[in-house]
Amino acid sequence: MNLDVEAERLLAERLKRRDQAAFNLFVRAYQARVFSLVHRMLGNRAEAEDLAQEVFITVFKSIDSFRGESRLGTWLYRIAVNHCKNRLKYLDRRMVKGHAGLDEESDRTLAEGGPVMSKVDRPDDATEGTELESVIRRALTLIDPDHRELIVLRDLEGLAYEEIIVITGLAEGTVKSRLHRARAALRDAIEKGLGCKLPD
Repeated sequence: MNLDVEAERLLAERLKRRDQAAFNLFVRAYQARVFSLVHRMLGNRAEAEDLAQEVFITVFKSIDSFRGESRLGTWLYRIAVNHCKNRLKYLDRRMVKGHAGLDEESDRTLAEGGPVMSKVDRPDDATEGTELESVIRRALTLIDPDHRELIVLRDLEGLAYEEIIVITGLAEGTVKSRLHRARAALRDAIEKGLGCKLPD
């Protein structure tokens, strides 16, 4: 379900009035995208399910602070990203890093809906594709969280630079330069995971 600008504005007004039907609509409209973002940032389905719920609870509690300077969906993404950063710091303190925070379900879902992977038809290609997805997912969890954030927002979620600027609070030039470094870091991590160089 995609909401246009006017529909989001009206929905925000209803949410501020604590309209339960509006909140249910809001969750239905955005839950898949929020879960996708959080799952890709954390690399762990169980953590992502818990955190996605926390994101919507935060929105419900703090909707009065939404001033309409950005789209409602963009504001939601910003909350989700901030929750992810906090959870990653918490997990890092608990020494849950790299492979320890991964799950098999993530292997199958990292690239769903994203531009990173393409569908394959032959069984041998499918197996190879699944292995590559797994390597990419693992590589994503190993790069710096700030780099991961930009890869997820731009390359996996397909957000426009304007939205990413609002979500991250970074200048456009900073977003583009960090994204360039992030892609290089991800490529390096993927190549280490594969044990070979990727074609240019």
